[in-house]
Amino acid sequence: MSEETKSETAADIERGVQDFLAGRLNTTVPRDQDLFATGLVTSMFAMELVVHLESVHGVSIIGGDLRLDNFRTVERMARLVTRLRTPTGASHAHG
Repeated sequence: MSEETKSETAADIERGVQDFLAGRLNTTVPRDQDLFATGLVTSMFAMELVVHLESVHGVSIIGGDLRLDNFRTVERMARLVTRLRTPTGASHAHG
């Protein structure tokens, strides 16, 4: 993980996820919009989000962290990435 990636704030992560979603869905997604309830994201696309977050942010999303609730909103995805980046983050997986 680069120093630039380590210093990203939750707001930076949210902007990056919003940009990714805008490119894939051709629409702007508010940070607190439920992506599944609105039908913008399916469980298949959620797996694409996992791969995107892992590759861009250098985290591993496994086990209990693969719950759809962690990908329901841009805000929740940013929170997940932020938590996984902390030294004890991976050990606090919810399941």
